[in-house]
Amino acid sequence: MKKVAVIICAAGAGARFGGSKKKPFIEVGGRAAFVRSIEFFANRDDVKQILMAISPDDEELVKIKYGANLSFSGVKLCHGGKERFESVSKALALVKPDIDLVAVHDAVRCCLTDEWVEAVIRRAGETGAAILACPVVATIKKVRDGAIVETVDRTGLYEAQTPQVFDAKLLKEAYAGLDKMDRGAVSDDATLVEAMGKEIAIVETDHSNIKITRRSDVAIAEAIIKAHPKPGTQGPVGPYIEAQW
Repeated sequence: MKKVAVIICAAGAGARFGGSKKKPFIEVGGRAAFVRSIEFFANRDDVKQILMAISPDDEELVKIKYGANLSFSGVKLCHGGKERFESVSKALALVKPDIDLVAVHDAVRCCLTDEWVEAVIRRAGETGAAILACPVVATIKKVRDGAIVETVDRTGLYEAQTPQVFDAKLLKEAYAGLDKMDRGAVSDDATLVEAMGKEIAIVETDHSNIKITRRSDVAIAEAIIKAHPKPGTQGPVGPYIEAQW
């Protein structure tokens, strides 16, 4: 069994979301979005380390409101940066030396399934690099100055999602080359690995693995989660099972 470290990205400003509460901490069906994301990894036997990158401004809130439960699940906090790649880079420096695979996941992509997580980790273990992705089904228009200039052929186009899972040494090497990249073009970890010429496998998903970006996405995420099959319980169920977070 390969040892996996998980990096949860929760440091972004989320300007498009608006409001006083940042996206990772917004409640989705009664629990914070980042909590739901962590739960997909916390009970896996192969996950040996979970790091969550947060803004320094949010450290007090996270420690007071969620600190005990984060500690119970073995989650370690670290300071992220304004850009996603800065957060991943800082967290990577804390990954234990015996880790084989690193999974990077958006804190606000909380509509995963255990099957997708299992599939992408297994595929990355086989190939060294794998991400979740879904086919583009909408008609895509290229727009300039408020007018359509081209209808883009969507054949072979996929929307990249997370988690994105890589051989630990490969991802660290990719981030070592960050200074050679146009940082404005680095929208995900796969971009850096692609730049090395490494082939990245995909595990096909669908659009239910949404990333919460705007407030209207919260209701969509709640509907998706409600539609997912409920996991069965093993052993006696305590009266506070729903309030464990």
